[in-house]
Amino acid sequence: MNSRKHKIAAFTLSELIIVILITVIVAGIAFSVLQLVQKQMGGIQTNFQHTTSMSLLEQSLYIDVHRSNQIQYDDVEKRLDFISEIDTISYRFDTNYVEKATDTFNITINDISLYFEGVETNTNKIDAFKLTAGKEFKSAAIFIYKRNTANTYMNP
Repeated sequence: MNSRKHKIAAFTLSELIIVILITVIVAGIAFSVLQLVQKQMGGIQTNFQHTTSMSLLEQSLYIDVHRSNQIQYDDVEKRLDFISEIDTISYRFDTNYVEKATDTFNITINDISLYFEGVETNTNKIDAFKLTAGKEFKSAAIFIYKRNTANTYMNP
């Protein structure tokens, strides 16, 4: 009989356990990093949506201010009206959004300041206004003004 034992080249049990342990540690670190990246992407997406909403509202207000002859603010109804010969466009400020006809801007407005000729006012004659958003929008402000024409001073 042949008394030689054939040895097969293989890994020992302790070597396999070490490899599995290292693999588990690397996979755990990879999942942790993935969660951090996902949180950052969520924050970036939220910030982008807020910035986009503010920009859209600012553009809409800018266009409507320059198309109108007169601006009025109703403090009771929290409504800003842009009046022209053709029509009247209204923005209504609710606690969580700003509404304009068929458009809704998901922005919280905390403060509305009205101005006429550079002086803060509460009268019906307005040529500028400042809207300050809530904390989730980093208290961003929108300031819109228009140049006064003779028509502004002639209308009561």
